[in-house]
Amino acid sequence: MRSALARVWAAIKYLAVGGGTALLGFVALVGLAVVAALSLVGIGLPALPEAARVLRVLANRERRRAGAALGEAIPEAYRPVTGPLPTQVRTVLTDPATRRDLAWLVPHAPIGILLGSVAIGLLPAAVNQWAIPFYWYLVPGGAPSGFDYRVTSWPQAGFAVVVGFLYASLTLALPRLARAQARYARWLLRPAPGVALSDRVAELTATRAAALDAHGAELRRIERDLHDGTQARIAAVIMQLGIAGQLRSRDADAAFDLVRKAQETAESALVELRDVVRSIYPPVLSDRGLDGAVTALAARCPIPCELDLALAGRPPAAVEAAAYFIIAEALTNVTKHSGAERARIRLGTAEDRVQITVVDDGRGGADEARGSGLAGIRRRVAALDGTAALTSPAGGPTELRVELPCGL
Repeated sequence: MRSALARVWAAIKYLAVGGGTALLGFVALVGLAVVAALSLVGIGLPALPEAARVLRVLANRERRRAGAALGEAIPEAYRPVTGPLPTQVRTVLTDPATRRDLAWLVPHAPIGILLGSVAIGLLPAAVNQWAIPFYWYLVPGGAPSGFDYRVTSWPQAGFAVVVGFLYASLTLALPRLARAQARYARWLLRPAPGVALSDRVAELTATRAAALDAHGAELRRIERDLHDGTQARIAAVIMQLGIAGQLRSRDADAAFDLVRKAQETAESALVELRDVVRSIYPPVLSDRGLDGAVTALAARCPIPCELDLALAGRPPAAVEAAAYFIIAEALTNVTKHSGAERARIRLGTAEDRVQITVVDDGRGGADEARGSGLAGIRRRVAALDGTAALTSPAGGPTELRVELPCGL
């Protein structure tokens, strides 16, 4: 008996919360309709990715509820909505998960509100029907009852008791109703067999391509730096020393000047070579770790930076280097483009991921399409199969959130 009552109470809570999500879903449907109508003339396109994110929040909420009720997780097979606006719009429109979410939301909005109302109202209605024989004769004009009539006699009061038992029996059926709603959500929101795997394969394929592109770009940069800088200076040193050797017997002073210039050129070449090495893997990471390296970056930044460093353990070298260069590039963007007065850097770990957040109080409106270095950050993140999210409304603040898997 106690377990049956517990199941009924759990079903009432499940259906009542479903009624709440259905009410929010109804509001979301109205908003989506407005955005879709405005998108037909191009005005609503900027709001389309945000509308899809709201829809995903509601659908994910239902996935978690239904999964908990059924004792199994319902996977989320969404494509990431990132990049420039045209890419985000194309992702939203072509993602099968968006169509699944809409197919769930359209019937859930009215049906969920109805089921939630029934779940909340059945038990109080049953109690009221049972109580009618005790007070109907005290109410002028008779006591209100179900089925849109008033109890004005003892036979009607007896019938109200029977109706109360009917309500109670319907209340005992609520667990089946709640389970049916959960199964319905699972049926609509669960990706088709193989979709999650194929999406993951496509994601890993894109990640591998991004990693190869990033690796190729890094090799080209190193080759260009060595060819245009260090190699040219070393060639100049060799030439200067050769000429000095020829002038040594005829003009010792000129030969000495050339040797001195060759030494200066060699020193410059050494400085450039060290810079190239630092761009591959900064020595400060080896000496002071990622915490110390980020502290040094913040100290060199012209804008005051607030640090929140909470790394648990030391990430792998590749992750350390990527995190260092991501923060360095983000601070460079803040300095050059944001007009900010302060910045904040949070660096920590959660489970097996390094989490990076860089926030500034600048003017906002950061756009990857304008070549502000954000595309390079995304390439570094994609090369490690991480995630990057940028929030930069006009007027600020701008927030960059990055997660890198590290296996800590």
